[in-house]
Amino acid sequence: MPSEIAVLTNPTSGKGRGGRIGELVHARLADAGYQVRALQGRDGDEALDLARQCVQDQVETLVVIGGDGMVHLAVQALAGSQTRLGLVPAGTGNDVARALGLPRKDPAAAADVIIGGRERAIDLAKAGSKYYVTVLAAGFDAIVNERANQMTWPKGQMRYNLATLAELRTFSPIPYVIEVDGEQHRFDAMMVAVGNSESFGGGMRITEGAVIDDGVLDVISIDPMSKFELIRTFPKLFSGSHIGHPKVHRYRGRTITVAAPGIVAYADGERMSALPLTVEVAPEALRVLVP
Repeated sequence: MPSEIAVLTNPTSGKGRGGRIGELVHARLADAGYQVRALQGRDGDEALDLARQCVQDQVETLVVIGGDGMVHLAVQALAGSQTRLGLVPAGTGNDVARALGLPRKDPAAAADVIIGGRERAIDLAKAGSKYYVTVLAAGFDAIVNERANQMTWPKGQMRYNLATLAELRTFSPIPYVIEVDGEQHRFDAMMVAVGNSESFGGGMRITEGAVIDDGVLDVISIDPMSKFELIRTFPKLFSGSHIGHPKVHRYRGRTITVAAPGIVAYADGERMSALPLTVEVAPEALRVLVP
């Protein structure tokens, strides 16, 4: 029987779509017989507190309306608990929704997935004290994120495009030391990504072939490339066809340590911490609702 369900909304996600979608989802869940606990934090800290309260209150399902950043926040509270995650995508990247096979452009259909109640246990990756769902990026892409976050103009995707062009002018290969289940590898590379699932950045399938519930993490490294070769290879990330390129390498393991000077890692699009960082798989640590 339907009971209480909590709905945590980021009203600013997707340029304000989150708030509009929230109204639709609240109505649809209420029509299905749920008592809706509407939650909306004034900032990230308050939203995390609200999510933790749901776990403490043993709420069966916490629905997140927002993008990957909002999911990332909720997962810090839900990891290892019995409270399930429901997701109605309302962000710009929506890579978590992509990994779970959820409708990304139809909020009503996403709400119906929650009402359907089909549950799946998925792995999380744990980096330091934080969990993530999708991909940890530690290289050129992370440097671009750092620059973009320091820019006040322009807004949206164009800011990242300009940051990319600016970094390409001066970027040099990064010396990495990585350990995969205790086996050490040293090399220079453009980037290293540690994937629990396949995509980041709004559909870039950097760790193509990663499976979100197989109990292992997929690591991709990209050897140094010329600027021309990098620009030519970049579109292949969206199809996953970069896998097989002679300068793309894959490692798989349960515990991954990544070290490189001057690099700050990002995961689920959120700033994590400076390297070195150890990432461990947390098998079946999150219960989610899926089609």
